[in-house]
Amino acid sequence: MAHYKHILVAIDESPISYAAAEHALDIAKLFGGKVTLISVIAVDPFSGVDFYKVAPAVTDYFMQAEQNALDRLNDLKQTFTREGIDLDIRIMHGLSPSEGILQTSKELPIDLIVMGSHGRKGFQKLVLGSVAQKVLGASEIPVLIVKE
Repeated sequence: MAHYKHILVAIDESPISYAAAEHALDIAKLFGGKVTLISVIAVDPFSGVDFYKVAPAVTDYFMQAEQNALDRLNDLKQTFTREGIDLDIRIMHGLSPSEGILQTSKELPIDLIVMGSHGRKGFQKLVLGSVAQKVLGASEIPVLIVKE
């Protein structure tokens, strides 16, 4: 059986990502592992455009998105810390969620990625894509997908 010493957990605003965090907490307690929680701020569609000078509301939107992500991660951090789990948090920008998760899994000594899947099917999946599917297909390490 594999020993998971460092687990990466993808967190967004969805309840399923919190369920994924609970699974990661259980695994970390079982193996005495460390956990890194990551939240990826969606790719800025206006990057490279001097749009921020024109529309400060867009800047405010991205600043609020980052604050919301930080609040979620810090809330979860308290739970992990109470349980005695060594935990780091990370927020990434400028990448798609799947790219951010995969890049972090290569930068850190990650043994397992845990993430939720929204369970989109058909046209929704085609149009919106599936972060979980992209990570699962490209990851070189095990990926645990928690489903709704």
